[in-house]
Parts: sequence; structure tokens; C-alpha cells
Amino acid sequence: MNVLDERREELEKHEFMMGVPRGRLAVTLDVLTDALVLVGQHGVYCQSSRQSGKPAMDIQVIVKSIVDAKDLIASVMAELKRPAQPGC
Repeated sequence: MNVLDERREELEKHEFMMGVPRGRLAVTLDVLTDALVLVGQHGVYCQSSRQSGKPAMDIQVIVKSIVDAKDLIASVMAELKRPAQPGC
């Protein structure tokens, strides 16, 4: 089963509210948020030996990558929301 089938209800709801491109990006943000939560939970148990109280370095890199991806998707959503400029 692919992601479009697995998340059909979420996709339909968001696509109806925001249009297909922004709706799919919104669901993508939800998927990344779920991944971020799971990695964060893992980071609680997988502590860095060099930095007390911080997750292991690989967990920190994964978290940063997911956060960066979310920021990029949010910027695309904002760009899609903006009305088209005449003459461009």
C-alpha cells in the first residue's frame, strides 16, 4: 500500500481545504512531525557520551534534517499561497 492509499482521509481533508499541492504538503509536514516525535523519543534513551543531557550526535543530525525539511516545505506552502504576480 502506498502513502496515497494509507493517508487517503488526511489527504482528502487537507486537499479540500487547501488545494491539492498545499494539502499534500500539509500532510507531508504531519508525517515529518510524527517522525520528529519518534526520533525525539529515541533521543531520550540514546544520550551522547560527550555532551551530557543531549541526544547522540546521529540523533541530533536526524532531528536537524527533519526540522530543515519542514521549514523548506512550509516555505513552499507560503509561496503557493501567495497570489500569482501579473506579468511573471
